[in-house]
Amino acid sequence: MAGDGGVGAAVKPAAFEYSVPDTLEEALELIGAESRPLAGGQSLVPLLNFRLARPARLVDVNRIPELAYLRKDGAALRIGALTRQVALERSPLVAAEWPLLREATRNVGHAQIRSRGTVGGSVAHADPTAELPVAFTALDARFHLRSSSGARTLGSEELFRWPYTTALAPDEMLVEIEVPPLPQGARAGFVEHARTHGDFAVAGAAVVLAPGRYAAVALLGAGPKPLRAEQAESALLEGAPAREVAALAAELAGGGYPRALMADLVRRAAEEAGA
Repeated sequence: MAGDGGVGAAVKPAAFEYSVPDTLEEALELIGAESRPLAGGQSLVPLLNFRLARPARLVDVNRIPELAYLRKDGAALRIGALTRQVALERSPLVAAEWPLLREATRNVGHAQIRSRGTVGGSVAHADPTAELPVAFTALDARFHLRSSSGARTLGSEELFRWPYTTALAPDEMLVEIEVPPLPQGARAGFVEHARTHGDFAVAGAAVVLAPGRYAAVALLGAGPKPLRAEQAESALLEGAPAREVAALAAELAGGGYPRALMADLVRRAAEEAGA
């Protein structure tokens, strides 16, 4: 596939080779510094069209069934990187035991986006205003990476670095997200603000609370990657009211309007979580 170099070239990708492997091992052999994996394409294709990404090869992983699953393994939830976002939204298991994931997914774009977009693609794209990375951050998820030479597992703090930048090496691929079980009685809240329905979020908050045992406050749009508001979490764990928790978390958002907006979002998410 190639752009024509003439009128409209800015909305056509530069030339690239296209490979469609049938197994994960084949895909890992093809992925490197000059290639990119292609899954749902909801993030990558716009970058290609505007030539913000110019890989020499696209490796289409959509024919690799071993990457698409959503299951409970012991007490943990395991999500294959190729799992479509709509699977999280519709799963009775997710709704019952990890409701934060369902609520966060419902805020991702429009239904058409969620039907095609993949969970792993959203994580690997690392948009600091994306819903799934901040939800996984609040849930202490673990990210399993593979390359042709080995495997490793990272937490959110290690994986997400800067806007659209992760710790994935050029020859690595995200293959699975592992979400630990929530403490019994835990509740969650997710609230975001977007200018229009389905648009990119301006800011948001994910809160998880099991009174006296566990508290997480993760922020969307407050920095270059999803942030955990540790002071707010400590206050929440000690039984502080939602407004106090929100004020502490909003300090990470700077001043003025962003701070006021974040305080309101965190308060509402904390109240949803039972604070």
